[in-house]
Amino acid sequence: MIRPVAVIGAGPYGLSTAAHLRARGIPVRVFGSPMVSWRERMPAGMLLKSTPAASNIDAPQPGHDLIDFCADTGERRYESDWDLVPVETFARYGQWFAEKLLPDLEQVRVVSVDRTRGGFDLKLDSGEQFTARAVVVATGLSGLARMPRELAAVLPDGPSATGPVSHAAQHRDLSRFAGREVIVVGAGQSALENAVLMAEAGASSVRIVARGRGAVSFGDAPDRQSRLRPETPFGRAWSLYGLTYHATHVRHLPAPARHYLVRRVLGPLGAWWLRDRFTAGHVQVTDGRRIVRARVEDGRPVLTLSGGQGAQRELSADHVMAATGYRMDVAALDFLGHELRTALAVTQGAPRLDAGYGSSVPGLYFTGLPSAASFGPVMRFVCGTEYASPRVAHAVSVR
Repeated sequence: MIRPVAVIGAGPYGLSTAAHLRARGIPVRVFGSPMVSWRERMPAGMLLKSTPAASNIDAPQPGHDLIDFCADTGERRYESDWDLVPVETFARYGQWFAEKLLPDLEQVRVVSVDRTRGGFDLKLDSGEQFTARAVVVATGLSGLARMPRELAAVLPDGPSATGPVSHAAQHRDLSRFAGREVIVVGAGQSALENAVLMAEAGASSVRIVARGRGAVSFGDAPDRQSRLRPETPFGRAWSLYGLTYHATHVRHLPAPARHYLVRRVLGPLGAWWLRDRFTAGHVQVTDGRRIVRARVEDGRPVLTLSGGQGAQRELSADHVMAATGYRMDVAALDFLGHELRTALAVTQGAPRLDAGYGSSVPGLYFTGLPSAASFGPVMRFVCGTEYASPRVAHAVSVR
């Protein structure tokens, strides 16, 4: 009996990788709830920062792009760089992709993965156990939310959507903040869009707190980008072109340079179309300040912020939302057995990967966010499936 390849995760990277493996005739079992992060951990009313052309989940055959989904289902067509794709539409697209190419996707959770002779033993929450010849980890953002340590220090039970402090990933319905004062920590697209959506939902006040001076900024509209630079899914820039289409070269950079690229390139910057809504929403900004301490008084979080020349100030609100992104940490992937995790070669918590996305444990592969530290920031975005998925499938097939 031929042992299957197990793909853990049913977001864009898991679905795309599984489709490419299956197209090569490789037996595959795919586990997870399709597009669950997009359906449950993104705010209602969110719009994708990427253009429609950069929002395709890569498939091994034509006919499975976002535009094909729209044509097949009768949804509004998203074609132009000026078209803004709602997160709800994108989630439905991913589910459609799964139904078309992976109709036997198994909506169960992988409880544990352990190495065995010639493969891996997997246990499912259904009670089933089986052996896979290879495992592809494509679990996306799950379990990787980054919480500033100053905020984490006041949360003995962790962040909570209903408590005084939360992470942006814990919220779907932002109408619960109507009539409340909210502080949003961060200056990236997630922070700025959550702030705007809460203001539009009737929050009494919304304030951004960011470390950098002048941290809140927005990108240029499509017609304001230089035509002398090459086009990429993220706008026109030579650096973005190299990172998008030649990601394998990132692997050869020193680790500090790779991690810098992941943090800074395509980093804290609002989408061009969010600027006017941000202004209209009267979102306040406190920038150039770092959180020194946090505490909770009478159920309200209070932040102590640093300032110039050692000056400090305090801000309080009904709720603090940390929109501080995600950080890869192999230790957070608790379904991987202890022996597997300790055998993995890592750099700053991320697995070191070869050109085929293989880890130091033969037969164990990582794609999507866990691969960004090796292949660069494009792996944080859906369009990265075009680069990653064929390479993972090829590496698995020739192993």
